[in-house]
Amino acid sequence: MILADVFDERLIKLDLEGTDKTTVFQELVEAIAAVKPELSREDMLSALHDREAKMQTALSGGIAVPHGYFHGLKGIIGALGFSRDGIDYGVSEAEPVHLVVMLLLGEGEHERHLRVLSRILTLIESGTLSQIKDSPNPHEVYKILCKVG
Repeated sequence: MILADVFDERLIKLDLEGTDKTTVFQELVEAIAAVKPELSREDMLSALHDREAKMQTALSGGIAVPHGYFHGLKGIIGALGFSRDGIDYGVSEAEPVHLVVMLLLGEGEHERHLRVLSRILTLIESGTLSQIKDSPNPHEVYKILCKVG
């Protein structure tokens, strides 16, 4: 189960407070740091912003999948956040982002990264991720993520 290994219920936030990409990145990185205190907040943010500078990670349908390679991380760690009000992702003429699926990737995780992205895209295309907005708690969201593997 690929997504079950990447996501942790403690890293699912159904009430993001941030209203822009920068504050949401900080919010989700703080959640990761609480679970993985050995990871540097600054390095995580730098990896995400470096990738974002190369290409925006907002997709259609109000979903963004920010990701970045993080030196010193083994494996892949994911955090997920949902905002009812929407997030200004800094993309002109784009709809607000409501769902952020953040991935931090260890070096050498290219193949696994593609498999994780494939599973996430399957959830998006099937409409399964839209169920998150109606989920009562992180455990239910985790079960949704695990449906596809």
